[in-house]
Amino acid sequence: MKKTVRIIAIITMAVAAVFAAGATDLLYGNAAAKADNDLTIQDMLLYAAQDEYLARAEYVAIMAKFGTARPFSNIKESEETHLEWLAGAYKTYNIAFPADDSKSFLIIPSTLKEAYETGVKAEIDNIAMYDKFLSTSLIKSGKYEDLKTLFTNLRNASENHLSAFQNQLSKY
Repeated sequence: MKKTVRIIAIITMAVAAVFAAGATDLLYGNAAAKADNDLTIQDMLLYAAQDEYLARAEYVAIMAKFGTARPFSNIKESEETHLEWLAGAYKTYNIAFPADDSKSFLIIPSTLKEAYETGVKAEIDNIAMYDKFLSTSLIKSGKYEDLKTLFTNLRNASENHLSAFQNQLSKY
């Protein structure tokens, strides 16, 4: 637990340094979404794709380190589905689907317990990101009902993933 707190503190300091330097373009996924106070449809789709890429990469790396186990194996497959949903939205809006740059942002936990803790934090952050998207005037306008449905489904999936990680963490 102390190591997780230390990792979170280091990440928090790094994010603060990025903000101080004015380099918010160095943020990725839900961290970038959290920092962006002027979200566009393209921004929301980009941050969502980045976040799904990062989740998939984290779960693949965790399974490589600790073995293929639930819920990582199941949730990794869900992330693939989520990326397919997002690719469909990109196609609908005639936007090029972004490349997967998530490996640059990976932090691999040292223990399986830390992996579950990482999963809990990631899903909480995902839920917050999708709630932020759903609260924007763009999504509330009714013009983007397809994206409202997409972001709602992605948020709901994150709620299910959160429950799965919390279940595993409760065993420690």
